[in-house]
Amino acid sequence: MKLTGNTIFITGGGSGIGRGLAEALHERGNKVIISGRRRSHLDEVLAANPGMAAIELDITDPASIEKVAAQLIADYPDLNVLINNAGIMLPDQVAGHVDDTLMVSTITTNLMGPIRMTSALIDHLKTKDNGVVAYTSSVLAFVPLAMTAVYSSTKAALHSYILSQRFMLRNTKVRVLEIAPPWVRTDLMNSREAEQAMPLEPFIDETMVVLGTDADEVLVEIAKPFRDNPGPDEHAFVNGLNTQMAEVFGG
Repeated sequence: MKLTGNTIFITGGGSGIGRGLAEALHERGNKVIISGRRRSHLDEVLAANPGMAAIELDITDPASIEKVAAQLIADYPDLNVLINNAGIMLPDQVAGHVDDTLMVSTITTNLMGPIRMTSALIDHLKTKDNGVVAYTSSVLAFVPLAMTAVYSSTKAALHSYILSQRFMLRNTKVRVLEIAPPWVRTDLMNSREAEQAMPLEPFIDETMVVLGTDADEVLVEIAKPFRDNPGPDEHAFVNGLNTQMAEVFGG
């Protein structure tokens, strides 16, 4: 991906990985527009990054997505990069009753939201040079975390969707990228202080290096064993990970 001279829209840009990507791309001279539901978070990012822009967006609401897409095309006609980053992650209980509200909210936010957002902008992006659609998935797309089974399944589904969309857009000017983070110190699962998680700043630094290459999958080094895992040894790896994480979280 070209790292300068873009006009970039990032969902979930008010905190965590989304904010980190937004700031790193802003520093490289791109026009960056972030979105989220919490105006206070967006304003905090704008105050720290003069020249960045923000739009309120409810990624679970199709009407909000269509309204924001129309506004983006009208206000930022040079828009050529979409980064679908917004997501939620909550523990669930798939050994018993799965809370329906949690399930619907997670699937709507993590899977339907990015599909809808891309669908609303894809015809515009096809007209632009250096067009990019990027998705923040997770290493849990490849190795599920049992205590967040619904979240993990949305990321696995998103990975599958990305593969299909990349193929279908192969003869256009739009590249489809997948950013698959490991466990990173963010607000997801209250991980800001988690010693086992990768600090946000080095994650962003390493991600930006890979993002600037021709790689379709953007993986930091510690994420690669997860990506390489699916295959004959899948169950052993999954069981080992979940045994370790159960000890960390007391599950």
